[in-house]
Amino acid sequence: QVQLVESGGGLVQAGGSRRLSCAASTNVFSINTVGWYRQAPGKQREFVAAITSGYSTNYADSVKGRFTISQDNAKSTVDLQVDSLKSGDTAVYYCTWRSPLGGDYWGQGTQVTVSS
Repeated sequence: QVQLVESGGGLVQAGGSRRLSCAASTNVFSINTVGWYRQAPGKQREFVAAITSGYSTNYADSVKGRFTISQDNAKSTVDLQVDSLKSGDTAVYYCTWRSPLGGDYWGQGTQVTVSS
């Protein structure tokens, strides 16, 4: 059973930055794509960014140029650097990993609150 744990969230002023981290209980991030999603109050969970095992990245249009996803296989972590934060970025941020054997694993989420 793979466990994912997110960290790094908090309260930040508009225009500020945070570095979110997703740690896996076992070294699986080199095997398949890892993604970050977010869910704002009253809204559906939405895609933010993803990184493949080959280090290709993909971003939602709303975060392109402001967010950067990166992977450290030695540490079994995938980080999400979030810069130039806006009030609309306030959400719970989740990381997810899809097992090649089937099934998606999700962390418990980390709250990012952007104050204006």
